[in-house]
Amino acid sequence: MSEVRKGSVKFKGEPVDLVGPELKVGDAAPEFELQRQDLSTETLATSAGKTRIVLTMPSLDTGVCAIETKRFNEEVANLPQVEILAVSMDLPFAQKRWCGAEGVTAVRTLSAHRSEQMGQAYGVAIADGPLQRLLARAIFVIGPDDTLKHIEYVDDISHEPNYEAALAATR
Repeated sequence: MSEVRKGSVKFKGEPVDLVGPELKVGDAAPEFELQRQDLSTETLATSAGKTRIVLTMPSLDTGVCAIETKRFNEEVANLPQVEILAVSMDLPFAQKRWCGAEGVTAVRTLSAHRSEQMGQAYGVAIADGPLQRLLARAIFVIGPDDTLKHIEYVDDISHEPNYEAALAATR
């Protein structure tokens, strides 16, 4: 098992331990293997050569995750060369249902339910407590060269991220 970062972030003010390293700007983005809504596989290489905003979150079916995903769904219209990937442990079927109900068509939702590899590689896997096995809220901007250009591990999972900082890193 990877290292555990004690109290790295909070959930409603309470410390949460995360599994995996705390990535830094300039690091190579770790590879991942996630599942799309159609059950096919998505990897980092799938969108090679593009700038990607990768959002990790506990579940699309929660208020803050929904707000964040819908906000980026609106923002993507202004970012023609950017792919936005929203990653959670939600099953692909639930993600498809949620996107249809909420009108989210521009953000690609991806499921990490088959493996904890992505959560651990990006340091967002929640180690224990009521959200164990889910993903903490974070944003990673990955450049066309697969280098991390911006990282935000949101200080409290129940808070929204700094949208402007992530968007600025894509320009």
